[in-house]
Amino acid sequence: MSESLQELLNRLAPLIVDGSPHAQALGLALDGLGPGRATMRAPYREDLIGDPGTGVLHGGVVTALLDHACGVAAFSGLGAKETPATLDLRIDYMRPAEPGNDIVAEAECVRAHGLIAFVRATAHDGDESDPVAMASAAFMVTRPSKEAADRVRKAIETGDLS
Repeated sequence: MSESLQELLNRLAPLIVDGSPHAQALGLALDGLGPGRATMRAPYREDLIGDPGTGVLHGGVVTALLDHACGVAAFSGLGAKETPATLDLRIDYMRPAEPGNDIVAEAECVRAHGLIAFVRATAHDGDESDPVAMASAAFMVTRPSKEAADRVRKAIETGDLS
């Protein structure tokens, strides 16, 4: 019996953040993963604050969170076989995040075909009806993205995730 897509995603879920040094450094966490969907969280941390006067998280953290969540949704939307690279990412910032709150990104792959996936996402700080930012993105499986995925697979197999 072959492994279902959800079973494959469940098996790969622990590697989603561990396979990305950038996601690890930001403390990103995977909250949910399903076919064509991903929910990720960026923690509120002092070292991620962009404006010490207001305590608001840096916009780059929101950007990285949305890019990563969209990439994971694209990966799962493409069948979780190949790792896609970001082709285009558009983010509309609606308001500053509330100081002290984690940021949650919910991404959905709206179309995947061949080597390309299109994704939409929303980032919020606790109230889904009052987004911090919204994103739309396009991803594509490329030779460099395949090579990067192969490096991660090899590191996982050998236990060398440093």
